[in-house]
Amino acid sequence: MKYYSIGKFAALIGKTPQTLRDWHKKGSFMPHHVTEGGTRYYSQEQLNHFLGIKGIEARQKKIIGYCRVNSPKQKNDLARQVENVKSYMIAKGYQFTVISDVGSGINYNRKGLNQIIDMITNSEVEKLVILYKDRLLRFGFELIESLCAKYGTVIEIIDNTEKTEEQELVEDLVQIITVFSCKLQGKRAHKAKKMIKELLENDNGCEG
Repeated sequence: MKYYSIGKFAALIGKTPQTLRDWHKKGSFMPHHVTEGGTRYYSQEQLNHFLGIKGIEARQKKIIGYCRVNSPKQKNDLARQVENVKSYMIAKGYQFTVISDVGSGINYNRKGLNQIIDMITNSEVEKLVILYKDRLLRFGFELIESLCAKYGTVIEIIDNTEKTEEQELVEDLVQIITVFSCKLQGKRAHKAKKMIKELLENDNGCEG
């Protein structure tokens, strides 16, 4: 999200920095945050609300397609996913931008995901289009869904095929073990990989 110093923010809303300081003291209009050194900063969202430009922003909002795979080894899978999402949005007649990530679904510190969150909280996103629900987040999807609702962003999921509880549990366990196995070495790493293999084999066996 974009932030403004007190001088810049005051100029944008047609007030003086002293007026903002007075508002802060009275508690009538607070800065977004204040640094340890006492510097006040105001957010883009505060500026938007203050100026009442939500209607203008709505016409300028973007449609974002988001794609993700777990590892660099899945480069071909990512390319197919991007192509599928693009084809869907073209068929819908959308003007869009695609953002992609390579990283675990339980890793919240992904560059593309953080970029999208910043855009959403800056009221820049009309729709967020994903192929599957878990492409966005493995856990905590509801948090992002709630955030989107707050800022007027619609999440559009292309494939809403419901998975069984067993499938979801196996996929969740694989994700968790995979992340932690990356931090292991030697026999422990081997055991983790063996566990992942057995989980996947048992899941495929259940499907048959």
